[in-house]
Amino acid sequence: MEVLKHLLPILLTVSLALLVVAAGIASSRGDFASVVARPSLLARAFVAIVVIPVIAAIAIMSAFPISNAAKAGIFLMAISPVPPLMPGKAMKFGGNAGYIYGLQGAAALMALLTVPALGALGARLYEVHAQFPVGIVARNIFVGLVVPLAIGLAIGRWLFPKASPALPRTVILVANLLLVAAFVPLLIGAAPEMGKLIGDGTMVAMAIVVVIALAGGHFLGGPSEQDRPTLAVAASLRHPGIALALAGANHAAKPVTAAVLLFMLVGMVVLILYQLAMKKRSPVPAAQP
Repeated sequence: MEVLKHLLPILLTVSLALLVVAAGIASSRGDFASVVARPSLLARAFVAIVVIPVIAAIAIMSAFPISNAAKAGIFLMAISPVPPLMPGKAMKFGGNAGYIYGLQGAAALMALLTVPALGALGARLYEVHAQFPVGIVARNIFVGLVVPLAIGLAIGRWLFPKASPALPRTVILVANLLLVAAFVPLLIGAAPEMGKLIGDGTMVAMAIVVVIALAGGHFLGGPSEQDRPTLAVAASLRHPGIALALAGANHAAKPVTAAVLLFMLVGMVVLILYQLAMKKRSPVPAAQP
């Protein structure tokens, strides 16, 4: 059991890193800087990914009589943007690869400033003693994005520039298998605490926050209809790795960890429903990585 406790975070880190490696292999030159280089796109991305989820979380937490642990989990996820899962999810909507990878790069840069700032603002607003060190966010981004992205770019641009398009898909498959192997035990371990959060309005509150973020991203993702689902996915999916790291830095109790994981699951369900609705409205062929 002790070995498993130390192995799971490693599996989780490796699996998420492999998703970024795959993105690096599949990307084209300039993709990851494409949003940062265009102020209008960057401004809309900032509002959708950073501002709307946090405002929604604060408003819903004030309106629902849920536990403090649930509120902490919702807030931590609201301030933790764009996980490595985002490109793969956005690709299913037929999104433009350059825009997808550009959002991921922009969100990573924004997170370095916004996560500590919003965390400190939340601690002051709710009068709690909590720390949101820049170092934790920077470490997550460096280990989870910068290093694997550099590896992926090296493979795709210099080491194997003529590699089969199937290579990133193979890397994604391996990453997803490792992700399941890491998350299933985490979810099983957190199940008792997650069960306590069901039935008191917590899941409804989480779903509303996700839906508001999703709607904000969809609205701001224009003018191209192709870009709306991409920004909607980027705005609604949050980074459980950053949220859990911040919870750990503040020695949060198990119910907070359970709330973070429950928020992630609720977000996935809402995203599936959104995907089904978009397919019914206007079927779009999935983009190839």
